[in-house]
Amino acid sequence: MAKRRRDPKSITGSKKPPLHLVPGVAIALESIALKSGNVKHGPWNWRENPIEAMEHIAAVKRHLERWIDGENEDPETGVSPLAHARATLAILLDAEACGKLIDDRPPAGAAAAVMERLTR
Repeated sequence: MAKRRRDPKSITGSKKPPLHLVPGVAIALESIALKSGNVKHGPWNWRENPIEAMEHIAAVKRHLERWIDGENEDPETGVSPLAHARATLAILLDAEACGKLIDDRPPAGAAAAVMERLTR
């Protein structure tokens, strides 16, 4: 029996981000939320004009609170508020990577250390 050799493409591919692990449902729903923002604000607007981090974090929190409070579909788009939260987080990540994020976070606090201590 011949020894099976590993595909060179597989070796190279294993070092790259595993995009296939992102669930298709999440991508599809998030794209609807992004499309809604595209219509309202223009495509890729955050790459043209810097955006404030905390304004977008507030939006993420509002979307999460709507979902926690029982809303399963955004009234405008019909997709989950979770998809809108994902879309907003994606915009934050992209803006940060493109140098278009205004980092207006408050000074560092102790939340991470407190959570770590309380988890022990």
